[in-house]
Amino acid sequence: MSLKRFVSAWTVALGLVFGVSGAAIAQQKEVRVYNWSDYIDDQILKDFEAETGIKVVYDVFDSNEILETKLLTGKTGYDVVVPSATFLSRQIKAGVFQKLDKSKLPNLVNAWPEIYKRVAQYDPDNSYSINYMWGTTGIGYNVDKVKKAFPDAPLDSWALVYDPDNLKKLKGCGVMLLDSPEDLLPSVMTYLGLSPDWSNVENVKKAAEHLAKLKPYITKFHSSEYINALANGNICVAVGYSGDIFQAKTRAEEAKKGVNIDYSLPKEGAQLWFDEMAIPADAPHPEEALIFLNYMLKPEVAAKASNFVQYANGNLKSQEFLDEGVKGNPSIYPTPEVFARLYTVPTIEDSKTQRALTRAWTKAKSGR
Repeated sequence: MSLKRFVSAWTVALGLVFGVSGAAIAQQKEVRVYNWSDYIDDQILKDFEAETGIKVVYDVFDSNEILETKLLTGKTGYDVVVPSATFLSRQIKAGVFQKLDKSKLPNLVNAWPEIYKRVAQYDPDNSYSINYMWGTTGIGYNVDKVKKAFPDAPLDSWALVYDPDNLKKLKGCGVMLLDSPEDLLPSVMTYLGLSPDWSNVENVKKAAEHLAKLKPYITKFHSSEYINALANGNICVAVGYSGDIFQAKTRAEEAKKGVNIDYSLPKEGAQLWFDEMAIPADAPHPEEALIFLNYMLKPEVAAKASNFVQYANGNLKSQEFLDEGVKGNPSIYPTPEVFARLYTVPTIEDSKTQRALTRAWTKAKSGR
């Protein structure tokens, strides 16, 4: 017997001993997922592997810009990625995603029509993506530290963080802002009474100039570190994503060190955003990707994800499986009155606007 045949026979024999076929050993199915950090319950991935036999290779990022650079460069090696809808729109036009074969997504019957209707402004006919989560961008704060530093703080207003006199009072206990121009600048424009979109480049510049003036009082720009910083009591205020703030609140409660975190949707209005799951055009395992998406569309799975990350999801049927603390929280599932104050921002379509935004953001972060 040749060495090659011996190794092959031995491999099959091992498979029989351990209850695994030679074919399974020869070809381990997998799906490669690239998602935001702190954005899934690990048990969901384990359950998926156990149910389907497909191995999940899971990596994380913490900004849309990082993901977009990889997608536009091509050959990411990923099968499922999770861009925000404003980025998804232009990425679709760039041809980086493949259309979904909805015949292989029977669990789409659980989709929430109202959410998918709103997402359709970014993904017409919902052809390229399914909704993973949706949420808002608002203010997370340490109740006791803010009260001590600023007893009459306007907690229900963007003025808390964007009025220089107010921010000076909070500098000592720490302030972090999202490192994401598409998510942060609209809130600054809203505070300044400007329309929170990119159609007027001069308004974008005004927002960036205003933010630059606040730089001396800002601890750091980052899109994920503020979760633990809030939870540990290292900062007292953060402008961040709703679910991240509630994760910080949960972690603080579990630590039992007296850190009390709350979340505010400013009265002037706040951004409503959507994170979508899509399959890159050059995904190495597109069939496994569809199996993964269909699994995520199961009501009990979508609910498990929402219960963990404390964001709302676009699966209407999942609501019967949600924890009451999630479903009944108006900051996660807003009341109609609160929902009316939420706005979406358009996709940046042209390179001129994108360059202007990049320059403005660089100026804002540098403080010059």
